[in-house]
Amino acid sequence: MLNGWNGFVAVYLREMRLLRRRFFRHLTSMMVLPLLYLVAFGTAMAGHSPLPGRSYLEFLIPGLVAMTCMTQAYGIAGEINVARFYLHVFEEFQAAPIPNAAYVLGEVCAGVTRAALGVAVILAVALAFSIGVRVDGCFLLAAALNAAAFASLGVLLAMIVKSHADQSMLVSFVITPMSFLGGTLFPVDSLPGWAQTLVRLLPLTHAADAIRNAALGLPARSADFAVLAGAGALFFILALASVGRARD
Repeated sequence: MLNGWNGFVAVYLREMRLLRRRFFRHLTSMMVLPLLYLVAFGTAMAGHSPLPGRSYLEFLIPGLVAMTCMTQAYGIAGEINVARFYLHVFEEFQAAPIPNAAYVLGEVCAGVTRAALGVAVILAVALAFSIGVRVDGCFLLAAALNAAAFASLGVLLAMIVKSHADQSMLVSFVITPMSFLGGTLFPVDSLPGWAQTLVRLLPLTHAADAIRNAALGLPARSADFAVLAGAGALFFILALASVGRARD
């Protein structure tokens, strides 16, 4: 009989086997967007760095790390959708004695693993462009909290949607706007005051700030980590509830 630990391992290993089968395809797709941003924005914004004494690329790379953490971790929702609507694997998990917490934790850890791979790609690209990025404990913690929060959000929304098309719509309305407005490509301070207030509510904004401060050797702000941890805990709890409703 499956207990919580075995259930978690089963869910996680399934996702990792899928990732291994598509590894080079995923790796290639992870490289395209960062290279596009580096070439396009790095060229267009070369003389307009928001950081005194630093290049725009030094501002951009940490933002791309935050963005990649979000998109790759949230991408676990797509795998869940395929398992639910096409392969009917979720029905097997429903029939198995796997606790909801084990299922959610397995999917979240799979999302975090995908995000870690994406971050490694960004750092490799940065190294190729001779852009120095400081990777310390604060950097890794901010990236991990960011990935866990958006992987949990991915599980939550994947359980709510009724079709694969609905999931694509959520990406358009939630993930894509956050990618551009979360302080990843330009400073939040350049937005109008009312927009800054709204954008400061987004977890990605705090992730970008925390990762950028760590990457540039600036003091960490505990508020950024608190927001990320709080958002991750909230999304995880809601994901547990959504899986429970999906099982009923």
